[in-house]
Amino acid sequence: MTSVATTQDQHTTQTAQADDSLTWLHIGAGSFHRAHQAVYLHQLRESGADRRWQLALANIRADMGPLLEALARQQGSYTLETVTPQGQRSYQRIASIGRIIAWDEQLTQLIAAGAEERTRIISFTVTEGGYYLDHAFRLDTANPDLADDLRCPLDGSGRPRTIYGAIAAILQARSQAHPQAALTLLNCDNLRHNGERFRDGLLQFLALRREPGLAQWVERFTSCPNDMVDRITPRPTPAVAERVKQATGVDDPCALMGESFIQWVIEDDFKAGRPRLEDAGVEMVSSVLPYEEAKIRILNASHSCIAWAGTLAGLQYIHEGTLREDIHRMAHDYVTQDVIPCLTPSPIDLAAYRDTTLARFGNPAIQDTNQRVAADGYSKIPGFIRPTLQESLAAGRAPRATAMLPALFFVFLQRWNEGRLPYQYQDGIFDPQAARAMLAATDPVKAYCDDVVLWGQLAGDERLLALVREGVERVGQWLAQGNK
Repeated sequence: MTSVATTQDQHTTQTAQADDSLTWLHIGAGSFHRAHQAVYLHQLRESGADRRWQLALANIRADMGPLLEALARQQGSYTLETVTPQGQRSYQRIASIGRIIAWDEQLTQLIAAGAEERTRIISFTVTEGGYYLDHAFRLDTANPDLADDLRCPLDGSGRPRTIYGAIAAILQARSQAHPQAALTLLNCDNLRHNGERFRDGLLQFLALRREPGLAQWVERFTSCPNDMVDRITPRPTPAVAERVKQATGVDDPCALMGESFIQWVIEDDFKAGRPRLEDAGVEMVSSVLPYEEAKIRILNASHSCIAWAGTLAGLQYIHEGTLREDIHRMAHDYVTQDVIPCLTPSPIDLAAYRDTTLARFGNPAIQDTNQRVAADGYSKIPGFIRPTLQESLAAGRAPRATAMLPALFFVFLQRWNEGRLPYQYQDGIFDPQAARAMLAATDPVKAYCDDVVLWGQLAGDERLLALVREGVERVGQWLAQGNK
């Protein structure tokens, strides 16, 4: 049975659920959660294997307000369209979200829901840039949102705008209302060691706020398992709702589409119990590291490569670039020549994973845009691409295929600076003024390779500069030849 929170009275009423029901609260109402974590919970409930758990869905920012309101009108249910690489479409009604938490500036309802004793797991998808971590994984306290949250009261009177501010306010309320109520905090974003990174960032946040008591409570009563999530989920378009209406007869403004492939690997470290996720196909493991590295370096980095190259070639969709021999070869060579040597030995068949990944990217039915995938380059270069460059150089190899990726992003930035991108570039940690200064330097490629935000300890390395300089020349030649 689903319910909807639109006022405080309604919120209070719906929390009076059955005594044995447990809440999994998710922060981040974007498409990915609804096509991934919510699907696993739906399958688990529908199978009858474990019906104790229901999702509560919330958002930190106001931008998802219209979607939350639409979901509330549908009692949390929506239609998911899945598409195979062969173009076969299927439709499923997802009904695992039992509670929609309305947004307000002080996140009053979100904090109250997180503080409830029956809430045992809080997961979140806020994108890589939403963790405000620099190359050394220290909090970027110069970010205005984070700086505001460091000053924001935790007593419910503040206006938190970051995942750290929101979680800290929840944990403050929870530790006061239920001092022994343990909790799992589950990061579902594409950060390497994502659980550890979030936990460390949260503890840094509390230290900067001088909250030693709350930090001690976090250390004792919470866990933050690492996990790896995977499913290509484009931003919904009106065409998705039209197909859903035609196929099911249902008008669904919350309909969304994802590929048929889905994967979730989680370290089995839940502090206060968990659903029987393995019964829904989740891989519960002792260490997520090999899965995480394969996904981040092969899938995520190749995705960015194809998006940047496709944009420069005048293409709109990921599949268009993947199906072009020249762009496909860039991604294939990057994985084959550099990533596989870095990740071998592995429990995963890396060549097969590469081929499966590129086949998924070539699915024309997904209609995933270069704009979506090209975003957040300032997080993706250090997170997805730099490790392969660093490890290859340390092993005495020259990663020329990998160097093409930052070279593509450099030329992409030049197009952005000239106002020649076909869309607005979006980046959570991007500093446009610094980027323009870098591109205006006497030697912009050197200034790019000296950027500590992008390159960390590799910044200023002559080997990196030589590789990227050669890569930029190769990209220029490719473009001059009509990108053929």
